[in-house]
Amino acid sequence: MLVWVASFPRSGNTFLRIIMHRLYGVRTSTVYDVDGVAARLGTDLIGFTERPGELADLRAGDEPHFIKTHRQRDADVDERDHAICLVRDGRDALVSWARQDSEDDPDRYEAELRARILRDTPVGTGSWGNNVLSWLQPPAAHRIMLRYEDLTRDPWAAVPSIVTRLAPDLTVRSEASVPSLDELRRHDDRFFRRGHTGTYRDELPADLHELFWSRPDNRAAMVLLGYGQPTM
Repeated sequence: MLVWVASFPRSGNTFLRIIMHRLYGVRTSTVYDVDGVAARLGTDLIGFTERPGELADLRAGDEPHFIKTHRQRDADVDERDHAICLVRDGRDALVSWARQDSEDDPDRYEAELRARILRDTPVGTGSWGNNVLSWLQPPAAHRIMLRYEDLTRDPWAAVPSIVTRLAPDLTVRSEASVPSLDELRRHDDRFFRRGHTGTYRDELPADLHELFWSRPDNRAAMVLLGYGQPTM
């Protein structure tokens, strides 16, 4: 069985993989040839493993295989595939992604952020709104949404409630633990940044906030997720 761990970049995918490894001993692979996050943070922290076969072969077996992707739902995804669809306020995700890609040159931050808001490729990661909508529309019981807020507030409740529905044979290990954000920051404080919601409020310039909302796909996804359009 194949289970996608799907999200737009910087929406908590790495934290989710770490928690799944800590709680269940699950090792996750990726749809990509190289897992840059595991290379940066360490395979044992992430619980990384090389993808053990072709997608079709993994899909056909009984054992659950959890595969990370930041791509829009595309031809690699069978309509019947299970998925954890991790979502975060697009403004926070885009700010965090731009910060990460400009961490060695902070002067590039606003240019990186603008480019990520404007990206509009039909394949790959695409824009934030189109990415989210591709996984959540049309709705399907076997594609389960997990909010970043719930994941970070109470991972002990949020993750098992979904894993139980998708892979009921997995059980939480007796020695399981969940790392705090402070613990993860000690490992890499540039990768694990602020870690809370609403960071866009003091990191998203007003003109780029307007640019974000000017995209119909972003507006549709924000309404779907119930984030609304608050003032700066």
